[in-house]
Amino acid sequence: MKSSNLSRRDWLKKGTLTLGALALVPHEIWSSNVLTAQKENRTFLYNSNNYFNEFTPPLLKEEAPMTILRANENPYGPPPKSAEAFQKEVFTGNRYSWKTLSNLKAKIAKNEGIDPNQILMGPGSSDLLEKVAMVLFQNGGNVVSADPSYMSLIVVAKSVGGKWKSYKLLDDSQHDLDAMEAGIDENTKLVYICNPNNPTGSITDAKKLREFCSRVSEKVPVFVDEAYIELSKNGIKDSMNTLVAEGKNVIVARTFSKIHGMAGLRIGYVIGKKETLNVISEITRGGMGITGPSIAAATTSLENTEFLDMCKTKIADARDYTMSYLKENNYSYLPSETNFIIFEIPMTGKKFLKEIYSRNVAVRAFKFWDKNWCRVSIGTMEEMKTFTNAITEIFA
Repeated sequence: MKSSNLSRRDWLKKGTLTLGALALVPHEIWSSNVLTAQKENRTFLYNSNNYFNEFTPPLLKEEAPMTILRANENPYGPPPKSAEAFQKEVFTGNRYSWKTLSNLKAKIAKNEGIDPNQILMGPGSSDLLEKVAMVLFQNGGNVVSADPSYMSLIVVAKSVGGKWKSYKLLDDSQHDLDAMEAGIDENTKLVYICNPNNPTGSITDAKKLREFCSRVSEKVPVFVDEAYIELSKNGIKDSMNTLVAEGKNVIVARTFSKIHGMAGLRIGYVIGKKETLNVISEITRGGMGITGPSIAAATTSLENTEFLDMCKTKIADARDYTMSYLKENNYSYLPSETNFIIFEIPMTGKKFLKEIYSRNVAVRAFKFWDKNWCRVSIGTMEEMKTFTNAITEIFA
């Protein structure tokens, strides 16, 4: 990856994003799309010619208590010890948190088997996905990814002038690695892989993916988004972090939003080659966007594996319950190793969302492969029973 030789100030002056778009990067793009689509009464959130699109959700009833199963949050987190660490650190909020951030990076580096200078911290991994897109696609080019896939990086890449080359998942819901590799051309700036994949929940074979990343990264950078890897059957064993340790041009993203239960505390990181991360750092100060209390909570969570194991077990139990319900009622669903499930629904996503929101349950609905889908996040067992009861009523 070649440096763009642009400082943050120069990059902003260059005007590749409008001021309005800059104000929305990184975390408000989805919610902004929702508000615009609702105002314009659009069926879909995105103007897309690809296989994938998302149905516009109805407005939430502010006066009604909702069962929120739409953002893949951990219903059991943050860990109590992390909450205590967060509260304690609030009283040092008059000071910058560079020392505690350095300590956290040292712990992450030890866990990942890399040097601390191969880590870039950010307020959630989505922030870093989007910063990568902003840097790489400011002068055009294309990103190769699966379709469907997580849209954060792709939406930002397109907003600054990039193009999306999408390749349908295989019949078993794994990435079509052969097609993706064949699709790389002279304009490809990045290959993006979300594994486990969002919104499908499926995971691609680690051995095949590792061989693919090792080979392809000799041509272009490969970004592997592992937001849900800890929730998968094999967990970190299936991570591509070993390729980073080997010096491959592979970027791996992790977040504290999922298994650690800190979606609202905003902390995540990417690991990669020092030279690659230096290019991204030209437009972001990384850890400057993370609060000291969030750093303390994340550091404590890394030391609290018992709580994380408990979360994984309870989420798996609620996921198994939901899958059993779907199977018994003849719904076709995709295999999931995450804290969400996606399944086909026998009505348009727009009508379905209206029905389920009227029952005070919030999920998301998508259109791809010429089918309508519901993606439901895994909450507590009680929340999943609320969800299945709503589904029974809607499709009775």
